[in-house]
Amino acid sequence: MESAEIARRFLRFFEERGHTVVPSASLVAEDPTLLLVNAGMVPFKPYFLGQKKPPYPRAASAQKVVRTLDIDEVGKTTRHASFFQMLGNFSFGDYFKEQALPYAWELLTKPESEGGFGFPEERLWVTVYHDDDEAYDIWHNKVGIPAERIQRRGLADNYWHMGVPGPGGPCSEIYYDRGPEYGKEGGPVADENRYLEVWNNVFMQFQLSTVRSKVDFDVAGELPAKSVDTGMGLERMAAILQGVDNIYEIDTTYKILDRAAELTKSRYGRNARADVSLRVIADHLRAGVMLVGDGVLPSNEGRGYVLRRMLRRAIRNLRLLGSGEERYMHELTATTIEAMGQQYPELKGDAANIHMVIDAEEVSFLGTLRTGTAIFDAAVEENKRKGVTTLAGGQAFQLHDTYGFPIDLTLEMAAEQGLQVDEDGFRRLMNEQRDRAKADSVAKKTGNADISVLGEMLDRAGKVEFLGYDQTTAEAGVIGVLVDGVSVPAAGAGTTVEIVLDRTPFYAEGGGQLSDQGIIRTGEAQVEIVDVQSPFAGLVVHRGKVTGGEIRVGDQAQAEIDIERRRAISRSHTATHLVHRGFRNALGESAAQAGSENSPGRFRFDFTAAGAVPPTVLRDVEDEVNAILINDLKVHAYHTSLSEARSMGALALFGEKYGDEVRIVEVGDYSRELCGGTHVASSGQLGLVKVLGEASIGAGVRRVEALVGIDAFRFLARESVLVAQISEQLKARREELPERVEGIVTRLRTAERELERLRSAQVLAVAGELAASARDVEGVSVVTHRAPDGTSADDLRKLALDVRGRFPGDRAAMIVIAGVPADRPVVVAAVNDAGRARGLKAGRLVGVAAKALGGGGGGKDDVAQGGGARPEAIGEALGAVEHAIQEALS
Repeated sequence: MESAEIARRFLRFFEERGHTVVPSASLVAEDPTLLLVNAGMVPFKPYFLGQKKPPYPRAASAQKVVRTLDIDEVGKTTRHASFFQMLGNFSFGDYFKEQALPYAWELLTKPESEGGFGFPEERLWVTVYHDDDEAYDIWHNKVGIPAERIQRRGLADNYWHMGVPGPGGPCSEIYYDRGPEYGKEGGPVADENRYLEVWNNVFMQFQLSTVRSKVDFDVAGELPAKSVDTGMGLERMAAILQGVDNIYEIDTTYKILDRAAELTKSRYGRNARADVSLRVIADHLRAGVMLVGDGVLPSNEGRGYVLRRMLRRAIRNLRLLGSGEERYMHELTATTIEAMGQQYPELKGDAANIHMVIDAEEVSFLGTLRTGTAIFDAAVEENKRKGVTTLAGGQAFQLHDTYGFPIDLTLEMAAEQGLQVDEDGFRRLMNEQRDRAKADSVAKKTGNADISVLGEMLDRAGKVEFLGYDQTTAEAGVIGVLVDGVSVPAAGAGTTVEIVLDRTPFYAEGGGQLSDQGIIRTGEAQVEIVDVQSPFAGLVVHRGKVTGGEIRVGDQAQAEIDIERRRAISRSHTATHLVHRGFRNALGESAAQAGSENSPGRFRFDFTAAGAVPPTVLRDVEDEVNAILINDLKVHAYHTSLSEARSMGALALFGEKYGDEVRIVEVGDYSRELCGGTHVASSGQLGLVKVLGEASIGAGVRRVEALVGIDAFRFLARESVLVAQISEQLKARREELPERVEGIVTRLRTAERELERLRSAQVLAVAGELAASARDVEGVSVVTHRAPDGTSADDLRKLALDVRGRFPGDRAAMIVIAGVPADRPVVVAAVNDAGRARGLKAGRLVGVAAKALGGGGGGKDDVAQGGGARPEAIGEALGAVEHAIQEALS
């Protein structure tokens, strides 16, 4: 019976008994106490708690569920999974144990021909909470189960709650006896591998206030009504009804597992370690596709991190199976969508977006994995050589900070090597880095000043009045002068200072807008201002250098901004608003601003997107924005309450915090945003916006850069001259240039490939000669060779494998090839099966060579690669390998 049919039968059975069939809710939990939906009852929690009136007295659903507490165990056993589907029937004060238990029994035992699951009654056992005499009586006297097949259990097994405050209560579970070949007799209390749980009936009676563990919690009182929450794991039911051993061999999951095995040329059931990898891949692809389908994007926090961790575990396990640089996630994603599409047809409609997200994560992580794995292997080899069993916190931190290697992956890989990781040391270094980042941020705002000095200045003088929306010059009083962070009464020519005025036209950097620059003059002094910051709300600090005279606290000053710089920045800021609106119109409201920088004549705009923005969309947005400029829409700014602004649909900046009163900037009816920055008076003042391009700055975040005004005109003028020059060089009209350039590039690439082929052939031509000249070391054929400089790393590897393949299978052979592809040396080692039987390992020998080269490396026992920074030491490295081979064989 297919998984989809199991779900259909379950839902149809309860629909016929007055239950409303409710579609699966999104995996993104609305419950603030949960990251993801972790149980079938989560969407109904408000009904159980009496927080909302249920729209139906009884319901049934097939709910998507993700649990990640035991994610590290996924694959190691056939019982653990991160994604599964929970079939459930629910009563919200309508019926209780006396109906729930007979319902379950009827559906399980009814013949398949009559819409049931056809379980033999004699193979079903049940458990009840140790003091639940009512459930025991229903099972024994009403349903008719013999007493010897009813077992009582405690809190750990027969009491259910969500793991967080909420509803809970005793439960009664139904188990299926798979037979003596799966374990010993004695019911579920004796062996839960032989006796497999298929259905859990939870009797929601109590409100739990504090939950410390599965068996340690506080009961606040009874729920408003006694209710029922049941859960039947679809995957587990499918395993039984499809006659397979476990959930990884059912129809939906096995399709993914089998395709992964086919792609990596593995075979499930032949090798225990490969089986673990195949199970990880199958489970995490199912979970990943379903999460992306529900709108989750990979990130470094929250549910996005859960997704990223699963996808990266799947990618790494593909590599462990020998995928190398091949990218298989697209194919496996397609298989997953096909496998799950019968139950969730929306996956097929969202296939393009799902592929986009997962493909991007694969590309990103493969780069990380290549570098990080080599560094990790070198660290492991060094630790083992020294007899150290713990990877230092500093090493783990370097992998994370420099190479983007997630700590959980380091932990997992270390465990595979029999090593521990100094997690405390890693966390300490991470915290120190965060503290430094925070200190740097504060330093940017406060310069060299003691924060307390600035705080006292704000308390003494009060909030600085900002005049810059309407004025570019203003008279002001000097209320503070600081030199090297110390408050001083005066500062003379040549001194770098920080000045606080009681009022200012200078805009302090904030909201993505760079600060103003300009001049502050007093009767006898002049200060050139190069930066303006606001370390506290209401305080503006002007940084600059005294270029003449002496400035004193109490002086009257004239503050004047660089008006051309301000106008250019204001044009950029207004352009950012227009581009933001343009991308939302093109990509949907999910294209939310995630940062910006508005500088003179140029801006960058970051926004959320699952993948690269097509060039056609960039052109369309650019055209739309420039049409707004031609229409010369009025730019209007005003203040209102935050609630009113939200009701008007004003866009808020990502990560920005707002007070009760906010400022709105409107560009006609086209754009409306919360903003404290400066802007032009009308859109026509921008002149022109030219989008230069877009790129990724992180998973799920894109960056667009653009020019505004005269800078955009100058850029286009330069482009026009450049195109004219190329047209003249190629003797082609402008419209013919793309085709002409494409032809030149094609011919060049063909020539490069031919050169590469000739180089490879030349390198491989010596393979026979090298094999024939192998030295015999203790009965092992040993070849060490330095290839000509410029030989690529790929050709070095091919040569090593070619030479290895020329020896008979019963002749032990060890081949080490070194070369300098560019400016850094590379070494490749290859050993055949007979050589490995003699104790030779390619990974260890590459480590020896790489150490001599001043680097690191590693790999599998049969073939490994490493490198270093000392090409002059290749001879020394090959000698060290020969010595290591001699030692290993003697």
